[in-house]
Amino acid sequence: SVLGLTITSTGPGSIEKAGGESINFDCRFTLAPEDTGPLDIEWILLASDNRNQDQMIIVYSGDRVYEQYYPAMKGRVHFNSPDPKTGDASINITKLLVSDTGTYLCKVKKAPGVGSRKTLLTVMVKPSVPKCYIEGSSEQGKDITMKCKSAEGTNPIQYTWERISGTRILPATALLDRVQGSIMIKNATFDNSGTYRCVSENRVGKEQCTLSMSVVPPSNTAGTIAGGVVGVLLVLLLLAVVLYCCYKNRNEKKYEKETSHEIREDVPPPQSRVSTARSFVGVGSNRSSLGSMSPSNLHEYALKQAQYDPVPSEEYERPPSHAPHAPPSKVAAPNLSRMGGVPVMIPAQSRGGSIV
Repeated sequence: SVLGLTITSTGPGSIEKAGGESINFDCRFTLAPEDTGPLDIEWILLASDNRNQDQMIIVYSGDRVYEQYYPAMKGRVHFNSPDPKTGDASINITKLLVSDTGTYLCKVKKAPGVGSRKTLLTVMVKPSVPKCYIEGSSEQGKDITMKCKSAEGTNPIQYTWERISGTRILPATALLDRVQGSIMIKNATFDNSGTYRCVSENRVGKEQCTLSMSVVPPSNTAGTIAGGVVGVLLVLLLLAVVLYCCYKNRNEKKYEKETSHEIREDVPPPQSRVSTARSFVGVGSNRSSLGSMSPSNLHEYALKQAQYDPVPSEEYERPPSHAPHAPPSKVAAPNLSRMGGVPVMIPAQSRGGSIV
């Protein structure tokens, strides 16, 4: 202080608060009889470095209060006393933000007296409610790891674990990591089962979560593998049966389709007898030949007739549409003799079959 004005507040020079809370900056003073000038009170947020300017946040001067200096604190900063000239220059800031962190200067002037006081404010975010979970397996004989983590919060954050059921004592094999928020129970036993609590804490607040941990018997690895193999084989077998049925059904449908479209060969027509026209031609020819034969040559004719007129073959028994008749050849008698043939006279026959 200078001359008679004295700042009487003796509170801490550094304060830590959580975001959203309120803070009271204490700044009380006394005046001396010689301090007769006008009273001026200023609250200033000092710059964090020389590149920035100090920021005026609230002023009392000429029996009036001025609060519109700092837009970031508009409506959040007020004098505690409705009449600061009575000796109380303290202010209150509500709904603190992390950006409110800094050094605040209270400066009181009443000529010729002058006094001031600094207070460092650190606005921190308290930890959010942490999440507790088990990482990995919780089987007997294995190392079980429980973890705890807050998504929000200003560092440094410390994590502590405690057991809140049974003996309320952490297992002797437990390894605690306060920074990472984990606890590992090595070679876990069934006695380690129970309810555990994790507390997440920094300098401005704390939160907690609980976790029920049950140690289970070790799994049968061999049985699990065998069961998996059997399951795969059953699936493959079922797939093979389905494919076989589909293949068989497809072949049956294909066979039925081909059978329904198959062209069957018609029954051949009945064999016809020797053409009547040919028979009449033959009879007429035999009659003309027999007419020119003598009775002495009749026996010789019968033998030759049997030789040259065998039983008609199937070629001549086919229907006229299948085997068309070749036109009869006309050979003159002289030509026949020249070719080595012998003219034969065929006697005429009556209807009764006798030779005429």
